[in-house]
Amino acid sequence: MSAPQIIALAVLAAVVAALIHGKMRSDVVALAGAAVLLGTRTVRPVEVQGAFASPAIIALAALFVIAYAMELSGLLGLLIRAATRLCARMGSAGLWIVIALAGGASAFLNNTPIVVLAGPVVRDVAQSLKVSPKRFLIPLSYVTILGGACTLIGTSTNLLVNDMARNAGQPAFSLFEITPVGLIVALAGGLYLVLFSDRLISQSDTDVEPVDASRAEQNAPGDDPSLFLTDPPFQLGRALASLAVFVAVVAAAALGVAPIAATAFSGAVLLVLLRLISVDEAYRGLRPEVLFLIAGMVVVGLSLEVTGLAALATDALVGWVHDLGPWLALALIYGATLFLTEILSNAAVAVLLTPVAVALAESLGVDARPFLVGVMMAASAAFATPFGYQTNVLVYQLGRYSYLDFVKIGVPLNLLTWVVGVAVIPRFFPF
Repeated sequence: MSAPQIIALAVLAAVVAALIHGKMRSDVVALAGAAVLLGTRTVRPVEVQGAFASPAIIALAALFVIAYAMELSGLLGLLIRAATRLCARMGSAGLWIVIALAGGASAFLNNTPIVVLAGPVVRDVAQSLKVSPKRFLIPLSYVTILGGACTLIGTSTNLLVNDMARNAGQPAFSLFEITPVGLIVALAGGLYLVLFSDRLISQSDTDVEPVDASRAEQNAPGDDPSLFLTDPPFQLGRALASLAVFVAVVAAAALGVAPIAATAFSGAVLLVLLRLISVDEAYRGLRPEVLFLIAGMVVVGLSLEVTGLAALATDALVGWVHDLGPWLALALIYGATLFLTEILSNAAVAVLLTPVAVALAESLGVDARPFLVGVMMAASAAFATPFGYQTNVLVYQLGRYSYLDFVKIGVPLNLLTWVVGVAVIPRFFPF
């Protein structure tokens, strides 16, 4: 191995070890790794600059601002209150409808503020109906995670995979191209939750250990619930205008008028110019911790490519799976992504496995698209622990669950989405 390859491998190992250890903020870990790579000239300044100015970063930053404007308008709170009245009339069935609506909203908005606002409502309504909130809070988190995987903008992971794949010479995904696969996986997961969550979740009311904040922060950088108003007053004009801007951004991107980074950036600037959100509020909604985590991990991922480490790893992997065929290779990539997402941030997993997925598909002589969709779906499927995803942390605290509650319901859900995902992806994205 060459000296740059040794440095890149050492930095990767150190970053992964620090993320698993969980004592340092994940964005700081990623930026430190990027700094070492830049300082040792393993990557060039222009490559670091490209990571921080990537379309995924621009799109995410702008979408965060637009979503925050909608939250500040009180629109989300109004919808939650309407859902509360629905539950009062329909009972437990109403709660499942609220969970389904939250999942639908997560396809377009960040799911953390949705769970921040909907979680206490679900808990209180369940208690008023004399049923355990534990039956509904974990499903609320899981359904919003599944919903986020249904569109390109539903989760930062999808945007990041799309951006890295485009840099590797692959055609970009359209806004709703992955929706059929995401919907089928989400429907399968939702049906499982409706039928089995009540049987699998512990109904005991015993106390649980407090959440380890440093561990929770590892996979939830910048998603502190205190960033969001719990229930801001509803402002009709502001709500309608911010919603109209958001719809225009999504429609323009879906129709191919301009890339999502361009439409989202234009929408965010328009909100500021129209004074629907102040400059200070826009900066508060940016969540730089999330953006810096992704940018830092992109630099780490680039080091694997520019030094040739990714090619070496892929050659070794191809030699092992070549005789298995593309379908089993897809299952392995999906499974590896699924496993790593439970111990690392989804951004880190996307950065590490997207180049491998592309190179593996090229070596097998098949289209890379099914492998990329597999990484998208699996990198968001963190169900087996309370710390795999930020919304899991929120409901873990709110519902006073035990750690094993997540294991009991999350592991079967992981396996189910794995099987369903591998089965349906080639139907919509042939090899």
